[in-house]
Amino acid sequence: MTRTARRLSPARTAAAALSSVALLATLSGCGGAASGESADALSEVSLVFKGVLTVCTDMPYAPFEFEENGKPTGFDIDLIQKVADGLDVDLDVVDVAFDDITSGTSLNTDACDVAISAMTITGERARVLDFSSPYFDAKQALITPRGSGLDEIAELAGKRVGVQKDTTGETYLSDFAPETTQVIAYDDAAGLQDALAAGDLDAAMLDNTVSGQFVGDNPSLKLAREFDTGEQYGMAVKKDGNIPLLREINGTLAGLREDGTYDKIFSKYFG
Repeated sequence: MTRTARRLSPARTAAAALSSVALLATLSGCGGAASGESADALSEVSLVFKGVLTVCTDMPYAPFEFEENGKPTGFDIDLIQKVADGLDVDLDVVDVAFDDITSGTSLNTDACDVAISAMTITGERARVLDFSSPYFDAKQALITPRGSGLDEIAELAGKRVGVQKDTTGETYLSDFAPETTQVIAYDDAAGLQDALAAGDLDAAMLDNTVSGQFVGDNPSLKLAREFDTGEQYGMAVKKDGNIPLLREINGTLAGLREDGTYDKIFSKYFG
């Protein structure tokens, strides 16, 4: 099922080597675009809608992106708001399916200017997207019912394990879980979490950055184990199509880290 995009105004195994490949692909793409574009095209940020930074994300995925009092909020939203502030434009957040982001569809058809959705940088994704510098480190987490005795990947043989579709959690299970593991993919994190909480699954694999809150809200579940996969999240823009915006994003991220603002936003959502 693919959710219909709606406008909310205004306001994820990738190893470290894959992250490097993705970043190199981004730099290579920038260089290729430079040879065929004018100086103005390389210096002026082009936006889908004048005066507005249109952002694609997949909600809910707390604490990165979710709604509060009818408005989009979260760690990712606070970061991208800083980018919009730096451009002196409004922020418009569009809720789309995660696979529409990772496939490049949303950006390469100009549905939005930039995507931020707790998205891991991978070599495959970098073939259709240009990534920013990494802004967050993540791991994979195995969530199981308390008392189930499921604590290791090897113990998932014959078990029903949920993942979010087209995420690094799905890739990790495909690579390392026993062949008899039944991997069930859900269109969004909310559906995955609901299924596990309802007992429809034996376990779930998802980013550790969202598992803490999920387990905290469901006392019958536990975080069985974390897996250090070397993943890093990045923002993304249209492939070979928006070098100036990519530069603005990277500059904003560097500035937020330098002046301590990034740490303040991090503490707000992760303690």
